[in-house]
Amino acid sequence: MVLKRSPLRLVPEPVSEATVPRAPQRLGAVELLPGRVRAAVLSTAGGILERAEVAYDAGSATPDDIDAALAGAAEIFGEHDLRGVGVAAAGLVDPLTGLIREVNDVPGLHGYPVTERLGALTGARVRVEHRARLQVLGDRWFGAGRGRRTFASVSTGAVLGVGVLYEGEVMAPPGGRSGAHMTVSASGERCTCGNLGCWKTLATTGWLLARARAAGLGTAASLEELVDHSDGLAREIVDEYAHNLALGLLNVQQLFAPGLFILHGEARQGGERFRSVVEQRLRDGAAFTGGEQPRVLVSTAAVDDIALLGAAGLVLSHA
Repeated sequence: MVLKRSPLRLVPEPVSEATVPRAPQRLGAVELLPGRVRAAVLSTAGGILERAEVAYDAGSATPDDIDAALAGAAEIFGEHDLRGVGVAAAGLVDPLTGLIREVNDVPGLHGYPVTERLGALTGARVRVEHRARLQVLGDRWFGAGRGRRTFASVSTGAVLGVGVLYEGEVMAPPGGRSGAHMTVSASGERCTCGNLGCWKTLATTGWLLARARAAGLGTAASLEELVDHSDGLAREIVDEYAHNLALGLLNVQQLFAPGLFILHGEARQGGERFRSVVEQRLRDGAAFTGGEQPRVLVSTAAVDDIALLGAAGLVLSHA
C-alpha cells in the first residue's frame, strides 16, 4: 500500500485489485512410505522451499495414527496458497478414488482415503499416484532424465521399485506396480506379499543386513558401513547385493531396453564400485546387441527428493 503524506493525516492512495501483488501459488508434495511421511512446499520450477517429516510405527499404526502423522507433516502447507497437492505413495493405489488399496508392510494403510484426508487438512485439490510412477516423472522433469524419452528410475533401500518411461509414456497402469514383487527366484524366500522369490526379498536393506549378520558382520548397519568395512567378506556381500539389484533391472532391460537406469536411495552409499557392478551385470545379461548399451547413473543429491518432485509434477500435469 502506498501512502501520501498531508499536513493533517496519512491518506491511503486507492489501489486497484489488479495492482495488488499476489503471493505466487505453490505446489504441495507428500511422500507416504512405511514408517514415515515427508512433505514439501515447492515453487512451480521445482525448487523446494520448505519441508517436513513425521515418523509413525508401520506395523502397529492405525488409521488414526496415520491421520496424525499426515496432519503433522501438512502443517507446512498452512501459510501457502497451494495450486494442489500430489501424493507419491508406496503400495497399490487407486488414483480415481484417492485410496491406498494395499501396503504389505503397513496394515493401517489398507483402504486409506489419503486424498480425502489431505484435502480436508489443506483445502486444496489432492491427487495420489504410485511412487515409482511419480519418481520417473520427477527424473524426467527435474532430474537426470531430462531430455530423454526412454529411461528407468530406480528406488533402492528399504523401499524398492522401478518406474519406466518409454517413448515419453510411463509404462505402468494407473496406481500400478513397482516391480518389487516380480519373481526372480522360484525357490527363494517368502515375501511379505505371501509369494516366493520376489525381487524385494533379495535386493532391499532387509536382505543386505540379514546377510551381513549371517556372515558375522553384525555391527554393520548400512550399505555404507559394509562398503567401508576392511573385511573382504563385506565386499563380497556388497557385490552380491549389487547383482541382486541388477537381477530385477535385467528384466526391465529385456522388456523395454531403457538404456539409462537412474538409481536413487541407498545405492548412493555404495560408491563407484557398486554402481559399476550393477552396470556391468546389466551389460553382461543384455540378450540383444545393437542399440544403446545399459548405463547406470546414481543420484548424488544430499537429500533424495525425486519422489517429492514427481508428486509436484503430478499437480502441474493436471493444472
